[in-house]
Amino acid sequence: MSAPHILFLCTGNAARSVMAGAILGAHVPDSEIQALEITTAGTHVIEGMPMSWRTRSALEGLELSAPTHRSMQMRDLHAKSADLIVGLAGEHVAYVRRVHPEAAARTGTLRRLARDLPTATGSFTARVESLGLAAVTLEPWEDVDDPAGGDLPEFEACARDIHALLADLAPALGSEGPSR
Repeated sequence: MSAPHILFLCTGNAARSVMAGAILGAHVPDSEIQALEITTAGTHVIEGMPMSWRTRSALEGLELSAPTHRSMQMRDLHAKSADLIVGLAGEHVAYVRRVHPEAAARTGTLRRLARDLPTATGSFTARVESLGLAAVTLEPWEDVDDPAGGDLPEFEACARDIHALLADLAPALGSEGPSR
């Protein structure tokens, strides 16, 4: 298997998932970024909207950008094509379980995946399957706080939180996982 297709999922696809998509690209070596497919989407989206200025500013604070981003609703095609769907909160995983149950076994929260996927062994597919994501009880600790409605400091804190989580998860996204 080549590098996986990763889908980041939040509510409006205007803050958390956008940040995660841009930040993951920064954590992947240049030699692998060409092969890695990163998509972002939301569960309740106004299609075609740009990210908020606060999201853009928070990304700029990390020296990152996503200049072509436009919000997109998660669709059946995403559920079928993504090798891993990363929800930014438990509600996003619950949405996939409800609306796209065929993808439930490939869907987990960013916090859970950052904690558990790097310790799994085998191929990427086997490591994801070993987590039993479809049956995992979703817990409050898994949520990345939604900065929506907050000021720039909340967006910056969210970006830093996602950055730290992806620093742990990114090495596990290759076909063979982190080098040991």
